[in-house]
Amino acid sequence: MSALKALSIEAALPNAVYLIGCGTEDVGAGQHGEDFVQACASSMGFKAWNLLRMARLALPVPPAFVLGTRYCVDPAARAQAAGAGLSGTGLWQAGLQALERSTGLRLGDARRPLLLSVRSGAPVSMPGMMETLLNIGLCDATVGGLLRQTGNPRLVWDAYRRLIASYGEVVAGLPAQCFEAATEALCAGRDERALDFAELRTLTQRFLELYAQQAGQPFPQQPATQLAGAIEAVFASWQSTKACEYRRLNHIADDIGTAVTVQRMVFGNAGGQSGAGVGFTRDPASGEAALWVDFLFNAQGEDVVSGRRSANGHDELAAVLPEVWQALKDAAHQLEQAMGDMQDFEFTVEQGQLFMLQTRSGKRTPRATARIALDLFDEGVIAQPLAQQRTAGLDRQALACPCVRNTASVPLVPLGRAASASSGVAIGEIALDAVRAQARHAAGVAVVLVRRDAETGDFTALESSVGLLTQRGARTSHAAVVARQLGKVCLVGCSELQIDEAARTVTVGDALLHEGDLLTLDGNEGVFYAGEAQVELEYPQDLLARLDALRQLSAPC
Repeated sequence: MSALKALSIEAALPNAVYLIGCGTEDVGAGQHGEDFVQACASSMGFKAWNLLRMARLALPVPPAFVLGTRYCVDPAARAQAAGAGLSGTGLWQAGLQALERSTGLRLGDARRPLLLSVRSGAPVSMPGMMETLLNIGLCDATVGGLLRQTGNPRLVWDAYRRLIASYGEVVAGLPAQCFEAATEALCAGRDERALDFAELRTLTQRFLELYAQQAGQPFPQQPATQLAGAIEAVFASWQSTKACEYRRLNHIADDIGTAVTVQRMVFGNAGGQSGAGVGFTRDPASGEAALWVDFLFNAQGEDVVSGRRSANGHDELAAVLPEVWQALKDAAHQLEQAMGDMQDFEFTVEQGQLFMLQTRSGKRTPRATARIALDLFDEGVIAQPLAQQRTAGLDRQALACPCVRNTASVPLVPLGRAASASSGVAIGEIALDAVRAQARHAAGVAVVLVRRDAETGDFTALESSVGLLTQRGARTSHAAVVARQLGKVCLVGCSELQIDEAARTVTVGDALLHEGDLLTLDGNEGVFYAGEAQVELEYPQDLLARLDALRQLSAPC
């Protein structure tokens, strides 16, 4: 029996190696029912399961294979799944062979190299808590092959330097700052997307030198070694401090593990008609029925979700690539109809072609929860009992929204503006790191966390704070999604904000604030104020009336 046939038969069983979009019978073809859905979600993770569902909907999904969750929590099984692959008998070998056949590319091939992304995916959503590696398979021997395939030297050297930095940080445990400092030195104040291929080639060589110096050994030039290391690192990230703390706070069992999805790379950093984005099928703050998208041209997905880059809304994407924007709107509508809920999705555009990489039910505010459930019921997407279930407990108090009171006699002047990732108002002392935030929280003081980047590494500090304000980051970065889930006010991407960690000060324009000073974040308007603003509660009367009408409906016979 061939390895591929074995995969097809094993696919309907738990704890398997799964195929998605490989041109053969994918996971569970012909299987239906909620029990099967839950079995697949628990064994292959919700991220991969939803990837499979998108492929079944004929949405543009790059092919992939998945190592199931059972390999995560057992160290011996994890070593077998990841490390044994180097001998040619590893658990990922058959999946890789299927992926190579479906794409016509080969991992490590000097002429037609296959490049891969390696992503986590637990049975429950844990946004940004585990690791992702992109561009696996690039090395000195495959650079020329990718250049022949794409004809784009800038893409090739950009992807290679990204791989070295991310692999060094995630797999080898090297400090990200050493690569960031080298990038900043070469950029000299420019956006790194402005670097040409020659500069990126120079930066790649510098990264190779830094890797060897910091790790005590050269960057691995065997793509199979890279893949094995990436798989092991993604499995191991299940036990990272932030992942463990997230599970503790959200009452998620430690033994469910994460799956690992290995997928063909698509390149958002391929030029002016390429980019990466994250979106919601509806506004996660208000529930408004309109796409809510952050997008970066000539970038990869990690640029958006990592919180280290500021991203734009959808206007530029719609103007520059209207056909892609229409395809994205069509895909969003299709996802909502199939999933029966507002979706949080990730996508890449490669040279004008849309690829869907992930979807899941999106985190949202209580007010958005109510409006989305009511609208989906009115649209016939969900039934009355489900709408009532989703809105249970949402009363007048739960839907109250604090708003800054701005009177004519004492007009408020905003200190700065930023993109609002989560609505509401937060008032607290400025804290510049987790130690300060947790200490003041323990003393019973409300704290606003002020950071350069919106990163999930700040999860424990964010949990101790009433709000988050950042210099960089997108509304859809993982940290912003977590802030919204925690009910924290979140403003990101304030370019005027400057933080001096040594002096423990914050500068916005001409204003100088010190750690411990009071700050008011207005997530409703996307502004913030020095000091404590007056706040009043507003109640959504129309929404409350719609909820009352829903609850008065009798259950169907």
